[in-house]
Amino acid sequence: MRYFNSDYFIYKENELYCEDVKLNPVADELGTPLYVYSKKFFQDRYLEFTNAFKDVNHKIFFASKSNFNLNVIKTFADLGSGIDVNSAGELYRALKAGIDPKKILLTGVGKTADEIRMGLENDVLIIKAESYGEVELINKIAGELGKVAHVAFRVNPNVDAKTHSYISTGLAENKFGIAATEAVQFFTECDKMPNIKMTGIDMHIGSQITTIEPYIEAVEKLSSLVEELRSNGISIEHFDIGGGMGVLYKDETTFTPAQLAEAIVPLFKKLNCEIMFEPGRYFTANGGVLLTEVLYTKSNNNKNFIVTDAAMTDLLRPSIYGSYHHIQPVIKNGEEDIIADVVGPVCESGDFLAKKREISKVKSGDKLAVMSAGAYSMVMASNYNARRRPAEVMVDGDKYYVVRSRETFEHLLYDEKIVDGLH
Repeated sequence: MRYFNSDYFIYKENELYCEDVKLNPVADELGTPLYVYSKKFFQDRYLEFTNAFKDVNHKIFFASKSNFNLNVIKTFADLGSGIDVNSAGELYRALKAGIDPKKILLTGVGKTADEIRMGLENDVLIIKAESYGEVELINKIAGELGKVAHVAFRVNPNVDAKTHSYISTGLAENKFGIAATEAVQFFTECDKMPNIKMTGIDMHIGSQITTIEPYIEAVEKLSSLVEELRSNGISIEHFDIGGGMGVLYKDETTFTPAQLAEAIVPLFKKLNCEIMFEPGRYFTANGGVLLTEVLYTKSNNNKNFIVTDAAMTDLLRPSIYGSYHHIQPVIKNGEEDIIADVVGPVCESGDFLAKKREISKVKSGDKLAVMSAGAYSMVMASNYNARRRPAEVMVDGDKYYVVRSRETFEHLLYDEKIVDGLH
């Protein structure tokens, strides 16, 4: 079978390591399913990205929706990153990780009044608005708090990012942002509100984008809009390109931050404003694996199944996107390859990690590593079938740390109880 190797997850004498930590003993000690992250991968990807754009005034805001573990957030913050949060819960997590509110962007297409209030009370750097009605609400709440809210509009450039339809966000048919054709009117009207300071223009055209051309097209379109806004007396202090850079899951042709910078830095230099980025997947996806144990193997009418203790509750992407995650043994066993579905124990036919996958023949008790699980894995995990969400581990060189323990049965109940008099 093919193996997914990197500088961070590599086989030594047929055993899979994360950095300098052998993974099989970690799985034996802590149990499976188990998320394992490489701190060095996160650090290297951030430094690679920020160095690529060193020729322009820029700020990076890690998109915490991709991986909101407190220690992951803090790893990026320690490198100088700000944090992009998409909800009150993500804002709460960022604050608990010790992030300066002036390094937080509050984003999201449907913010509630409570979320807006929470952002204003904590003095976040910018609230990114996605409709005129939202700015009206921000203005109202800011007035009640005696504050002036720094607001930017997310503008939809109507650009096809050539990605999965569920994660395409820059087309006119998508729910995100305001239409570029209406932006001047919206900016002008909102700039007159007494408790609003319009600060910039933002975009985010999609996720897992594997070609540079959509970025070029979107930046060119919105650069023209910046000029038009300025000619109408609207101050544009920043231009936020969002995130969305694609990563290698299987055999995609991707591009590097340096290649992206070569294409769009000349466009940025003409804007004369601060450039912002919101990478998430690029910083984390290939920095994590999901370890799982084989429970059973079976064949039905010559079709092979490998039943694992990891499920769609731990990694949802294959079930909802048909996404590919490479799967390989934690210990190479020298067995012949077979074609099998790798499935979980949840009572849904959609509970699978891989379909018709070429994989080494395994037996009960063997461990498998589901690769590229550092983004949109734990953050999308659920308690369906009353399953407990896995623990998370951060590897740093030859040491590893449990950065979130496995949920207990008591966690599942939280504040739930039998109500007296109901029965």
